[in-house]
Amino acid sequence: WGDYGHRLIANIALANMTPQARAEVRRIMAGSPALNTPDCPMHSLADASVWPDCVRAAGDRFKFASPWHYQNIDVRRAFDITANCPNGDCVTAQIPRQLALLASSAASPGERAQALALVVHFVGDLHQPLHIGDKADRGGNDVVAAWGRKIRPRMNLHGIWDNELAERSLTEPPIITAQSPTPGQRREWAEGGVADWARESWELSRRLVYPALVSTTDRCPGGISRCALIDQRYVAASRDAVRLQVQRAGVRLAMLLNRSLVR
Repeated sequence: WGDYGHRLIANIALANMTPQARAEVRRIMAGSPALNTPDCPMHSLADASVWPDCVRAAGDRFKFASPWHYQNIDVRRAFDITANCPNGDCVTAQIPRQLALLASSAASPGERAQALALVVHFVGDLHQPLHIGDKADRGGNDVVAAWGRKIRPRMNLHGIWDNELAERSLTEPPIITAQSPTPGQRREWAEGGVADWARESWELSRRLVYPALVSTTDRCPGGISRCALIDQRYVAASRDAVRLQVQRAGVRLAMLLNRSLVR
């Protein structure tokens, strides 16, 4: 997700965390100055949720984490949680690794602050279908797309799901807020683990994200002769999935942080 989606996930998580876990998050974030990223402050859990994307502007310093944001699992084959994760360099392997570091009393304040930001961000990424489902197109990054009549260079399917589609789906009435998940939904969504949640995202890519696409020969960015058209029909078909995934991510993030930070 983009900035809006990640921050909303963090706020949903914060609303569902225990007072003890929230206090521990504040204590951990107090160590963030040790990371020396003044352009990417960590004053809130919402700030932490976008820190891993923000620091990409720092060049090679955080390049090691680039492959940790996703896992390209082919939707044309059977689901395989081990696919495309060399040396644990993928989102499903890094969430438990960073949770362990976050809970470690031996980790430095900077290490724990970084681990917190990575966990918050990666749980969000895990629930964006194109961070898991793939069709040999880098999770939709290679699918040139047009957002209605909006044209901008290098617009692609992945970016539209991150930004335009997410923001529209989440802000249409009734707007999704930190208080939107019901008690029943919170109980239901807290079940399972990372592999189960990855399969959900993969299924959405397989059954919705790719099959619902139609191509167009006009309104394509960059002079491309044919591209995917994200029109009102596609937006309507995807809206509920976006809203569901963001709320699931927030509830599940709260559960993971409650378990890791409260002893």
